[in-house]
Amino acid sequence: MSFRHPAEPADGSHGHFERMAERASNFTSSPVFFLLCLLLVAAFIAVHVAGLSLSRQLLIGDLMTAVTLLLLALLKNAERRAEHAIQRKLDAIAAALLEQRSGHTDKAVESLEEAIRLEDET
Repeated sequence: MSFRHPAEPADGSHGHFERMAERASNFTSSPVFFLLCLLLVAAFIAVHVAGLSLSRQLLIGDLMTAVTLLLLALLKNAERRAEHAIQRKLDAIAAALLEQRSGHTDKAVESLEEAIRLEDET
C-alpha cells in the first residue's frame, strides 16, 4: 500500500490503475453510460411500482449502490489528478517568475512546458 498521491506515478509513467481510471472516466461521461443509468433508475421504479419480491427490489437497489460507489471512486481519482496537474503548473509558473527575475529562463520554460503537457495528459 502506498500513501503517495495517486496522480504521481513513482517511475514517471502511468500504471494500470491510472489507465483504467481514465478509460472508466471517459465511459462514465458518455451518453451510453447516461442511458444505462436511466435504464437502471427506470428498473428501480418499475420493480417498486410492480410490487415484485423484496429480493428483486434489493438487487436493483444494490446495483444502484455499487454504481454510486464506483462513480465516487472515479470522481475522486479524477479530482486528485487534476489537482496535481494544476499544482505542478503553478509551481512551474512560480519558478519561471523567479528565474526570470534572476535572468535565467531556460530551465523555467522547460519546466512550464512539462507542466502544460502533464495537464493535457490528465
